[in-house]
Amino acid sequence: MPLILPGNVGSATAGGFNVANSCRFDGSSAYMHKTPGSAGNTKLWTWSAWIKKSLPDGADLGIFGQYIDANNFFRIRYRSDQRLQVDNYTSGSATFSVILGSNNEHRDISAWYNLVVAYDSAQGTDSNRVKIYVNGVLQTVFQAATYPSQNVVTTLPVDGTPIELGRTTDSQFFNGYFAEVVLIDGTALAPTSFGEFDSNSNIWKPIDVSGLTFGTNGFYLDFEASGNLGNDANGGTDLTEVNLAATDQTTDTCTNNFATMNPLDNFYYGATFSEGNLKLVQPSSTECYTTSTIAVSSGKWYWELKITASGSGKEFVGIVDKVATASDFSPYSGNSQAISYYGSTGDSKAGSTSTNSSWGATFGAGDIIGVALDLDNNKLYFSKNGTWQDSGDPTSGSTGTGALTVPASPADGVWYAQFSNIHNTASTFEINFGNPTFSISSGNADDNSYGNFEYDVPAGYYALCTKNLSEYG
Repeated sequence: MPLILPGNVGSATAGGFNVANSCRFDGSSAYMHKTPGSAGNTKLWTWSAWIKKSLPDGADLGIFGQYIDANNFFRIRYRSDQRLQVDNYTSGSATFSVILGSNNEHRDISAWYNLVVAYDSAQGTDSNRVKIYVNGVLQTVFQAATYPSQNVVTTLPVDGTPIELGRTTDSQFFNGYFAEVVLIDGTALAPTSFGEFDSNSNIWKPIDVSGLTFGTNGFYLDFEASGNLGNDANGGTDLTEVNLAATDQTTDTCTNNFATMNPLDNFYYGATFSEGNLKLVQPSSTECYTTSTIAVSSGKWYWELKITASGSGKEFVGIVDKVATASDFSPYSGNSQAISYYGSTGDSKAGSTSTNSSWGATFGAGDIIGVALDLDNNKLYFSKNGTWQDSGDPTSGSTGTGALTVPASPADGVWYAQFSNIHNTASTFEINFGNPTFSISSGNADDNSYGNFEYDVPAGYYALCTKNLSEYG
């Protein structure tokens, strides 16, 4: 189903602790690691992180772990059915394994989740030895649960073996975003050490963790140093980055959630989403249509699309108000669901007309298309490499100089960003809602100082993120 606002955005409330940065993992090769130089407390520890997943199902996603060998390891992962699993193996046998039940499948790729795992094997009650909290709530319903015997040690955090973030024992990589990653060595903490419920919205939101005692092998990753994303903000040994770049530092966080493409809301055949659902590779002889995770009904909004590789300019960029069938994306469909700018001819298709209008320049590989959506005046503008097409002026208000007209009453009451290629040709899209996967040469933010765009954001237009939505949406 289309997603307008995630259920736990962490930013629907004013004030409180602000998380500035997250780190984006590509799901294929990116991870971090550090090797402890001394033994930690293998009977008593806590791990916490804010997580935004990018794949809805069908893949195992490694989150965090420590691997000695095939018979001795600890891991936290999402299984292919999207159920969280926490387990530890010693000498080939599971000392414990806990899998969340079907009522807690984390399929929402637009939401941030806070996961806390607390281990205390000294507890007299076996179910108290491994505790899992999701958004501040203790999990009590499991598909399967085998608890450790009293005083059993875990593989974590032993010395001499890498602790890994974004990968687990069998090289399953995480696809998505991490923020506020914490390992506490020597204390089992409650989730209230990492977050709190907002008194007005009852949304679980992060708090400042910098004052915690992290222990011998503990660490705190806030991802605020672009040149050293593995920096331990607690002052300990940094984690080493593998296949991560400065562009993987993002401002998409649990306190300001940005739009991405939505693999739950698409029509595609063989296409691959990566880079936190901001990059889509479409193979040849296929079609592809997808929308944004955030939709809007008012306000003024800006985003960019880079055509990294083009299928002969067969790409469409625009907006859509209702996703019913694949044809709703098509500028040739003759309905009101799609308003598009077409790369091969530079044509526009707007409203319910079945004809296309010669309108702007053609576009293809290497070009960056800017989109300015003015829902206060029902106007839509496109730019190519910084030049507004048809002499457009997004600040012209109701005059709508060079604009395409947006129907005043969208079918679902909202508009989504949409991207498509319907001509069975290979292409690659990279979407920039403010956190680009591609290098930015200039760097431009909106009037609220949110986002990082290649070209100037028109005055009064804003990035698609929850802080802007709460103010202008």
